Amino acid sequence: GQPVVHLDHGVGRYLGLQTLDAGGITTEYLTIEYAKQSKLYVPVASLQLISRYSGGDIEHAPLHHLGTDTWSKAKTKAAEKVRDVAAQLLDVYAQRAAKPGYAFKIAWDEYQGFSDSFPFEETLDQQKAINAVIQDMGSANAMDRLVCGDVGFGKTEVAMRAAFIAANQGKQVAILVPTTLLAHQHFENFKERFVNFPFNIEVLSRFVSAKDSKRVVSAIGEGNVDIIVGTHTLLQERLKFNDLGLVIIDEEHRFGVRQKEKFKALRSDVDILTLTATPIPRTLNMALSGMRDLSIIATPPAKRLPIKTFVQQRSKDLIREAIMREILRGGQVYFLHNEVDTIERTAEEIAEIVPEARVVIGHGQMRERELEKVMSDFNHQRFNVLLCTTIIETGIDVPSANTIVMDRADHLGLAQLHQLRGRVGRSHHQAYAYLMTPHPRRLTKDAKKRLEAISSLEELGAGFALATHDLEIRGAGELLGDGQSGQISSIGFTLYMDMLEQAVEALKQGKEPSLDSALAEQTDIDLRLPALFPDDYVPDVNMRLSLYKKLAGCKDERAINEFQIELIDRFGLLPQSAKNLLDVAMLKLIAKKIGVSKMEGTNKGGFVEFSQHTKIDPGFIIKLIQSQPRIYKLDGPQKLKFNVPTESAKDRLKLFTDLLNEFSQQLRAA
Repeated sequence: GQPVVHLDHGVGRYLGLQTLDAGGITTEYLTIEYAKQSKLYVPVASLQLISRYSGGDIEHAPLHHLGTDTWSKAKTKAAEKVRDVAAQLLDVYAQRAAKPGYAFKIAWDEYQGFSDSFPFEETLDQQKAINAVIQDMGSANAMDRLVCGDVGFGKTEVAMRAAFIAANQGKQVAILVPTTLLAHQHFENFKERFVNFPFNIEVLSRFVSAKDSKRVVSAIGEGNVDIIVGTHTLLQERLKFNDLGLVIIDEEHRFGVRQKEKFKALRSDVDILTLTATPIPRTLNMALSGMRDLSIIATPPAKRLPIKTFVQQRSKDLIREAIMREILRGGQVYFLHNEVDTIERTAEEIAEIVPEARVVIGHGQMRERELEKVMSDFNHQRFNVLLCTTIIETGIDVPSANTIVMDRADHLGLAQLHQLRGRVGRSHHQAYAYLMTPHPRRLTKDAKKRLEAISSLEELGAGFALATHDLEIRGAGELLGDGQSGQISSIGFTLYMDMLEQAVEALKQGKEPSLDSALAEQTDIDLRLPALFPDDYVPDVNMRLSLYKKLAGCKDERAINEFQIELIDRFGLLPQSAKNLLDVAMLKLIAKKIGVSKMEGTNKGGFVEFSQHTKIDPGFIIKLIQSQPRIYKLDGPQKLKFNVPTESAKDRLKLFTDLLNEFSQQLRAA
């Protein structure tokens, strides 16, 4: 069963739909299991009370005890946090609106010349992403687009087209990358791609000497550099741009929180394009919630084969088989061992197991020139096994290296595993990834989940799917700032996003986000009438559940009418119980506007219970009771009881509808 969030009682596990017959009245109920196996049956008419819980490990979802205040406390805390996040978010929006971005005017003839020099044919998704970027850059608002595409699916070309448009207009382009190796690879790629165009391209990283670095910084300030590729050194205080128009961030998740804060400051002024293979939960979360524009490149380039992935217990036989298979076909191997202390010992072990291998070591603690030489030698095939740390995670592109062996793969994150696997299979050869682990009993639960996710998603373009797995395994992460996912995991991602949406909407209208509206309880209605989609009308149980959920999401009368038309179109004329369900949904809309929290009706009468924040004038209720004392009376401070016998369910519906309409008229008159 899938855990769900029940807004009144807390987090429980959804066990399924159940049709129950009470006193001849048939209704469908959702069965929710809470802590200590206590169960609650929720009528489908109350389905808006329920939303899916996704805030981390499903098996360890925080099931609540019924009758405690843990849930209401968690919601109140989250609502307070939401208010701050919404205000921050709107601040970023407001800054971007107040300082409109630069609307690039595209010189189409020159742009076409640059596009035609691309040596490959664009895939459909790649072309869509390029078109979206062109549209963003041409508009007056600053661009903030996330391009999510698998390793080697052509994200760099999207960035190059954007860089050409900006540089061609005399604006400077900054390309931020997480590692020195990737900076130099991008620098070489950009120089090669822009060879026929008069742009000055430079690089800044720890491989660049102090003298050259000083010269480049000075040239950037004077406006003599069009495109600058660099690591986080581009964010240093001494570096001042002359006229920055576009920032391209490659693999944002590899940067630290402080650097991301600097990106945030840039966001209000310049166009930002972020490239990623597996967005971290927070980035994906922001894209899915509409805070950032998202383009997905899921189509692989022609002739690209999926990488065959094996998760196996480490053994000498496995290491020999993996390396020899690649060497015998004239290829090269990455052997990933992420501990510098023991990397020399591992090199000796590999030489012993595979004497045929020519092994070279590369890691981040080596001197710049030495590391540069190692990478160059491996690239030119002077060695056939590169024993390295995760320094190769981004940007190393060696088409002849088509096998990767990862030692202690259980210690690597999901995005890392995916990135590292993407270092191979860059050509038309079949590539292999061996994820070596200790004995299965020594693996943690999360490590098992990560390894299952990576091996199950072998197909090309799996990065986005992996990121959504990551969202579930790790939790969503706070959208802004360096706080993490505490509030989200306590109440669930869906409810958190709903509350955030409400708070943003309130602030946009100039209202203070109300804690009460974020925690608003729905109206509970029981009129003792069959209100459901019978299984002979909609036979599939999952389809019924999704229809109940869709009806619960209808915000006004028009939406319910459109839903009714859709039902008739798909399943035929409505049976009486389905009509009742839609009528009850209409009643709920009126009740919510007035501030009614509960309504109950039988063939002898019923009651209406008002919420603490009802908009009804108490004087009107008193007049009603005084004018008809035999029918109406108060039962406690908020419950209005009435004795009006009804013969049928139809009469009962009419009675409640008329009463609520009378209340609505009083409100309008007031």
